[in-house]
Amino acid sequence: MDISQDELAKKCGVSRQTINAIENNKYDPTLSLAFSLARELKTTVDSLFEQ
Repeated sequence: MDISQDELAKKCGVSRQTINAIENNKYDPTLSLAFSLARELKTTVDSLFEQ
């Protein structure tokens, strides 16, 4: 999926910096945010965070 950090952040109600920190493994999102991210990215929470 081709979406910018800024677009994803706005859809999930967080800052772009939060999305960046999650991508760089510097922040663990709340369960609620994890579900929002998975929904917006059309994937599962498990798939989103598997290593």
